[in-house]
Amino acid sequence: MGQHVNGRFSETTASESKYNHRIYYTLTRDFRSYTHAKLLYNKEFNVIDASIRVLGKKNYIMFLKDETLVPPPQKNIRIARSKFFTKGYSQASAPITGNYWAEGPTALKIKNQWVVLFDKYNDGKYGAVASADLVNWNDISDQVNVPEGLRHGTVFMVSAEEFKLFFAR
Repeated sequence: MGQHVNGRFSETTASESKYNHRIYYTLTRDFRSYTHAKLLYNKEFNVIDASIRVLGKKNYIMFLKDETLVPPPQKNIRIARSKFFTKGYSQASAPITGNYWAEGPTALKIKNQWVVLFDKYNDGKYGAVASADLVNWNDISDQVNVPEGLRHGTVFMVSAEEFKLFFAR
């Protein structure tokens, strides 16, 4: 999630007075008590809508939205990597999405390909990009079919048995 914090991150508040977003985290073992929130991602630009996936032992990738408004607007999805879940994420990659405003990324791996779904919120529809190497991305938005009115969501894999249990009601 992104969070606006007044009085912090002066590098972006001067140009984007109502934007001052960064990614924070908190930890819990029981969903009753939580650690104090800590800053997770600050690379001196406005950032929201992060989701993290495990790539292997001590290898994490964060899909995030560059929320920069000026100059010029970004409003795209990028990735950052770390060897640690709660620290050390890299500078953001080049945008993996196209010339449209995108947010709310959620990623899954299907066979040998990563697929990132996201909200093309100005266009009122969902989009998707795919990559086998997490570097070269192809727009596959025309292959995506999601329920009408869907906004930010999370995609996850279920077995055929789990699917049947859920929809057998």
